[in-house]
Amino acid sequence: MRKLGSNLEGHNILITGGSGSFGHQMTTRLLEIPETTIKIYSRDEDKHRVMKDLFKSDRIEFVLGDIRDYDRLQEALAGVDTVLHAGALKQIPSVEYNPMEAIKTNTLSAYNIMKASHYQNVEQVIAISTDKACKPTNSYGMSKALMEKIITGDDVWSDTTKFGCVRYGNVLGSRGSVLPVWDRLIDQKKPIPITSNTMRRFFLTLEQATDLILFASLNLEEKEIFVRHSPALFIKDLASVYAELKTGNKKYPQKIIGVRSGEKIDEVLVAEEETQRTVQLKTKHGIYYKIKRQDHSPYPQKAMNEYSSANTDQLGKADIKKLIDGLVWKR
Repeated sequence: MRKLGSNLEGHNILITGGSGSFGHQMTTRLLEIPETTIKIYSRDEDKHRVMKDLFKSDRIEFVLGDIRDYDRLQEALAGVDTVLHAGALKQIPSVEYNPMEAIKTNTLSAYNIMKASHYQNVEQVIAISTDKACKPTNSYGMSKALMEKIITGDDVWSDTTKFGCVRYGNVLGSRGSVLPVWDRLIDQKKPIPITSNTMRRFFLTLEQATDLILFASLNLEEKEIFVRHSPALFIKDLASVYAELKTGNKKYPQKIIGVRSGEKIDEVLVAEEETQRTVQLKTKHGIYYKIKRQDHSPYPQKAMNEYSSANTDQLGKADIKKLIDGLVWKR
């Protein structure tokens, strides 16, 4: 197995939505690869400024632009070898009640990126999806499910550009994660809101998320979705451990607020309908799943079970403490 990222040596890499927490982690990893150059593409000029001050690298270029703007994408993609498409609307409650905005940003913009990448002869495009796109029940998941269909579909077929997706669950320590929200509530001495005592979620670290993207880039053939085998945990246990780490109180108060619109009790990363065309890859970097397009014949293997947060490895409180102890949000 080749080293993760070895195929990107000397590449010019554009990251959409690259000024967020994922972009920071991905940029750190990419700067470790010899002779890479990076374009950070986003519309947030203040985050650009913060990132410039943090990295201070002449290998990074900052490009202001919106992924909804096809002409600007064309300009930004000139000379780019690899696109990592992370730009998205991600806040489930906001997207649930503004679904057309999610369609414009999460779905139609993927088509813009594919067209512009094909036109500019980009080598590969890796789009970042979510477990909520698998058997979706909310607007966010549906917009991302359609994004996956576009990336793996036939609307843009290129002899020069490979297209693929990665699909993963919640990322600990990212700006969009629940930990910063709980952090503020604990500072205000308020109880932590829990939707349900039985709700479970897949969790991985930012480093594991970037590993998945580098793995997909290294192993992408054409129009595939990559998933990393990830553990799950009960949200109530995560809240309990986090509050204890922050306050020392093993019984910090929680309150049940009920399941919000579009939420599931358990998430799914590989649906039952996808298992016949999914292969498991056991590597030194971890266990991964590769999901082929629907028009491909099933792999000659026994179909795996649907892969959900109910049947994956379960993290107990001691495991959770090891996972989050030392995150930047803990103070």
